[in-house]
Amino acid sequence: MFKRCVSVCALLLIVQLPGLTRANAAAQGTSTQQVQNRKTSKPYRGDLSIFESPGRDERLQINRVMDILAIGPGKNVADIGAGSGWFTVRAARRVTETGTVYAVDINPEAIRYIGRRIQREELGNVRAILSKSDDPLLPTDSIDAVLLLKTYHEIEKPVSLLRNVRSTLKPGAKIGIIDRNGSGENHGVNRDVVIKEAAEAGYRLLEQDDFVKADGMDYFLVFAPR
Repeated sequence: MFKRCVSVCALLLIVQLPGLTRANAAAQGTSTQQVQNRKTSKPYRGDLSIFESPGRDERLQINRVMDILAIGPGKNVADIGAGSGWFTVRAARRVTETGTVYAVDINPEAIRYIGRRIQREELGNVRAILSKSDDPLLPTDSIDAVLLLKTYHEIEKPVSLLRNVRSTLKPGAKIGIIDRNGSGENHGVNRDVVIKEAAEAGYRLLEQDDFVKADGMDYFLVFAPR
């Protein structure tokens, strides 16, 4: 726990993506539309304290997840779909004062909640970002690791989001996605769909694991830019 409090501001940093020719844009837009027409779940807007259930660290094996994503001192981490900041504060302690954690969410109430939390827990290395649904608004070329924890099934335009994330990554950065097999609209999405969408956005699959929770439904996918 760090010994200084900071106020949180929403960082609205707009990422410029490389331009496309008219022909390439048309082709790319068509393929993206085909993938992104799949169903998604309604973003959660309920009581954020639900994410603080006792024993969640052990059930999700979050320290093992952070080991695989190489989250450690001095790293810059993005928690996309941060919610209550449950993962944010754990990553913040891992990266120490020499690193930064960006807590990203499209829900203004989540950003306010995280702001109060990091002041209460005296974490001076967290920045909260009120993002767009298809753009995390992260600083360019700054991120070492990204985690989307039980969030991917709620993303309306996943391919667009992942493309916008790419320009924020440092060389060697990893993206982790933890989710649950499902239809997209039942608070889960099939892992094969995630792998396909990530490939379309320009990522390669590094690793897939089933150790997250013991029910066999959750999966952990790790990607890197191609």
